Amino acid sequence: MKKHKNTLTIRGLDDRIIKRLKARARTKGRSLEADLRDLLTHTSRQPLVLDALSEADRIAAMTPVTP
Repeated sequence: MKKHKNTLTIRGLDDRIIKRLKARARTKGRSLEADLRDLLTHTSRQPLVLDALSEADRIAAMTPVTP
């Protein structure tokens, strides 16, 4: 079965941002596309924390309290 590749277009990025992203990719010896693909892939695997305080409470609740 053939795996489909999708295209993502991001409009309205400031030229300075694109320049910095290209420089960032170049320092790693990569193309902008490859660097952004890895960045998006990595980011998509991170848990989505909508409320940082409730996440902190959740973690604190797992921490044993020592008398």
